[in-house]
Amino acid sequence: MRIRTSFPYETRHEDIRIPLPDGTRLYARVWRPLTGEPVPALLEYLPCRLTDRTAPRDRQRHPWYAGHGYASVRVDVRGYGNSDGVPGDPCSAAVFEDGAAVVEWLAGQPWCSGRVGMFGIGWGGLASLRIAALAPEPLKAVVAVCPTDDGFGRGLDERSDDGFDHGLDRQARFLPATGVRAWSPGMPAFAALPPDPLYAGDEWRTMWLDRLQAVELFPHTRFAYARTDHGAIRAAVLAVGGWHDPYRDTVLRLVERLDPSRVRGLIGPWAHHYPDRELPPGPAIGFLQETLRWWEHWLEAGSGSRPDTGRQDVTAEPLLRSWIGESHPPATAYGEAAGRWVGDDTWPSRHITPVAYVFQGPPLVVDSPQHTGLDAGSFLPRGGDADLPADQRDEDAKSGSFEFAVPERTMVLGRPRVTLRLRLDAPCAHVVARLCDVAPDGASTLVTRGAFGVPARGNGTGGGQAAGDRAEGDQAGHLAAGGRAGTAPHEGAEDIAFELNAIGHTFPAGHRIRLSVSSAYWPWVWPPPRTAGFTLEPEGCSLELPVRAPTAGTITFEGPEQSEPLGVITPVTLDEPRPERLIIRDVAKGERRLEAAPGESGTRVYPDGLEITEEAWETYTIQERDPLSAHSRSDWRIRFHRPDMAWDIRIEARSESAHDTGGFLTSDEVVCRHGDEVVFHRTWEKRIPHEAG
Repeated sequence: MRIRTSFPYETRHEDIRIPLPDGTRLYARVWRPLTGEPVPALLEYLPCRLTDRTAPRDRQRHPWYAGHGYASVRVDVRGYGNSDGVPGDPCSAAVFEDGAAVVEWLAGQPWCSGRVGMFGIGWGGLASLRIAALAPEPLKAVVAVCPTDDGFGRGLDERSDDGFDHGLDRQARFLPATGVRAWSPGMPAFAALPPDPLYAGDEWRTMWLDRLQAVELFPHTRFAYARTDHGAIRAAVLAVGGWHDPYRDTVLRLVERLDPSRVRGLIGPWAHHYPDRELPPGPAIGFLQETLRWWEHWLEAGSGSRPDTGRQDVTAEPLLRSWIGESHPPATAYGEAAGRWVGDDTWPSRHITPVAYVFQGPPLVVDSPQHTGLDAGSFLPRGGDADLPADQRDEDAKSGSFEFAVPERTMVLGRPRVTLRLRLDAPCAHVVARLCDVAPDGASTLVTRGAFGVPARGNGTGGGQAAGDRAEGDQAGHLAAGGRAGTAPHEGAEDIAFELNAIGHTFPAGHRIRLSVSSAYWPWVWPPPRTAGFTLEPEGCSLELPVRAPTAGTITFEGPEQSEPLGVITPVTLDEPRPERLIIRDVAKGERRLEAAPGESGTRVYPDGLEITEEAWETYTIQERDPLSAHSRSDWRIRFHRPDMAWDIRIEARSESAHDTGGFLTSDEVVCRHGDEVVFHRTWEKRIPHEAG
């Protein structure tokens, strides 16, 4: 990583409050170049507390943009951080309307040229797209990293981000455990965090008490959010994702659906983080330089305010640049991935040919034990040591598997498709498909996966639903993209077809392609209350791979660079850290327990004197043959402490879920303390019927 200290422009920064039309003021930090000319503005709009939680990341990016001649602005959403107002649902239409108003305000400032760009990762990427769909006139360009473009992929804090509704069906019985439950305690607890008196002043406590009265538990209700209206987006969009991020399919949808003259896609080997952070898996790229080219083209074209930099026109780049990884042994983390960049001028690409692999053999009963899925890895990898899926041989043994020889090197780019003929042995079922690369020594590396939910008979749905973006335009989650169910030619059987998540991968000659099908995938997906698996009939089953032909050409990127770090200190401690992922087996009970530590824990000391101590953990338990034994619990504790101001805030949150034949049982609790005083204590106990839709 190159740390940049010298820039074309000297800069300054200041904290301001941006007024909304209703008088509410949003807290903002503005980095600006020292120039007498108006400059374009860049906006990052989040509910994630700019004075502390995102301050280290903000310091890496916003001063860098300012040093290159842009007013780079970080704004806290209404009711979060040090902004006025009370917290609402962070994915409501009102939040994005506020963001559009901020865009208009920035464009009207004397130091702004009237042209605005937006960028963000996770929720910030979603917000950029949703605000672009509102089409505020000054918004000319967007950089959306690891975004979702639908109304169900949602997140709040970048450390527990985007985990909602990655189940199989739009009905509550298919809600996932991981993601929803991990995020649930963070949602109300994060909304309950107080303003910082160093920045909010003496009003902080009054603001905090008002917020606490508005704290609600959003994840246990169904969300009637509109998906991003692609047709309404007028800004140019650079969509960025990673093959280890669950939302990478958004990039492919955007390059397929938006005006090809105003969209470009980039998918690398990365997890859920900015591509310049040098976190595994790599290689990292000079992402800030890449986005600078985007801003220069769309925010300065025709302005005449600055000389031509001589950079290549971004519209001359391929529509989609993708990293296609080489085969590698299974590992829960690895640094530099082997592979190469390829470019495609259209999507779907003219270089891709669907190749079908037809199943053979007798009917196969699939009745997976309920703990199948424990080797799935983290739902939202962020570069941790236990993020990625382990060797899949144990998972494959709990599934029905079909293998195909690889006589020659086979490069895959896009969404594999699975067609299965099955007979159900229960009223409803989960069908989970995993595509694996099997080496000659037997090691099984997960390539990609997808899932399909076949609902109970007689519910009027007319078939199952796949996780992901259905061909008809409906949305049910992100384990896979696409899906349909049809009438089988034989009585009692059903044909289903669904797409797996997109991937770029190379199968070497001499390896084997394995498709493994299971009836459980805990804790990524909550089990249905009654399940007995299903029977696969191979004569109606096939796997279709999007095989990409080799092409000439070289795609390169500059090396990563950032501005100087903030200087957050992490004190040394003798405490043993929690394992990132720990699986415990109770032999007598036939029970498995997964203990996970999402994100970082410990104490961080900021340059302004703020101390934050945080601890989060998740527990998922299930018995091998009892779907009703599924239980999840998430805990989050956080302390905000300013020793010089006698300011000591502690927040504890707990969230638990279980289910029975009637529905889900959820229990949530948030406790807030100022010193020894309990300022807020609320619990939520809810039942969600399995047939709630």
